[in-house]
Amino acid sequence: MYIAEIFLNDWRNISEINFRPDKAINIFLGRNAQGKTNILEAINFASLLRSRAGKDTELVRWGQTSALIRIKFFKAGISHELAIEIPLERPRRIFLDGNLIRPRELVGKLNSVFFSPEDLFLFKGSPMGRRKFLDAQISQASPIYFMDLLRYNKIVEQRNVLLKKIRDEEVSENELSLWDTQLAFAAEKVLSKRLSSVRKLNSLANDVQQKISAHNENLSVVYDMRGLDSETDIAENFFELLRAKRPNDIRNGSTSVGPHRDDLKFFVNDRELKLYGSQGQLRTVALALKLSELQFLKSETGEYPLLLLDDVMSELDADRREMLLEFLQRENIQTLITATDRAYFPSQMSANVFYVEAGDLVQ
Repeated sequence: MYIAEIFLNDWRNISEINFRPDKAINIFLGRNAQGKTNILEAINFASLLRSRAGKDTELVRWGQTSALIRIKFFKAGISHELAIEIPLERPRRIFLDGNLIRPRELVGKLNSVFFSPEDLFLFKGSPMGRRKFLDAQISQASPIYFMDLLRYNKIVEQRNVLLKKIRDEEVSENELSLWDTQLAFAAEKVLSKRLSSVRKLNSLANDVQQKISAHNENLSVVYDMRGLDSETDIAENFFELLRAKRPNDIRNGSTSVGPHRDDLKFFVNDRELKLYGSQGQLRTVALALKLSELQFLKSETGEYPLLLLDDVMSELDADRREMLLEFLQRENIQTLITATDRAYFPSQMSANVFYVEAGDLVQ
């Protein structure tokens, strides 16, 4: 998979740019707050409809009425064109090869892995961040999983509404049984895919961690099913767990157990990273995790995704930078990297270099 051409119009601070990235490594150089990250964010948005902005209106350049992302890319050797229109006064519209598609149909079309300094907070941040990381990875590899996850979350929302009505004595508690049955089967689909994916991710990440650490560190990635003790008979066990938690759920008006509450845990040499990890270990594990994401998606889809590196060179020491760049060149992964200094890259390294200034590409 690779991008052949990118066109952005009134996106963030970018008035209009149109460029063709190289199939290998592309470096975007410039001072801070010039728009380098915005270019990478546009690609990530085209992959997962995610951005740092809270609202679509924040994606449109100040004073303009709409933004446009248009990307021509090749997947499995077939050419595609993706366009996302973001008007201020109407819902966004997404076109794939000229056909209007729903947002849920976009996931898995243009796969990418995004790595920024913020990923160092993944390990010590909230469980929600780690769930989003895992769900984004699996969803790009399996659109079916993405639909199963949407259905599960919808059932949780509906069950929570019912719990509040039961608490307020508007309906009978007996109505919960049907919802609990549906939720249990929906949870089983989500959990089964998460568990198998984490097992693969654990193996891939540990291989990378050992190479980065000169075989001094073992990395374990563990899925924490809060409340469930077994990976067998998930639907049946989860149904019983819901029954056990029912009084508490009614009192709080929310569902206290399930995939929406689970977590990922990371261990280096059997010590939990969240509690005992040093800054050096956080950086090493973050890098190992991102490289294993690339390999995971390749193993699931047959192709490497795009790699987006936002100002991470300054966070890595020389050895880790060298290892990362050698891996990317060896595997021929299309990579877009932002940086403030060309010195982060070997002078002899072959790369396509763009200079970004005030939201524009300059020579």
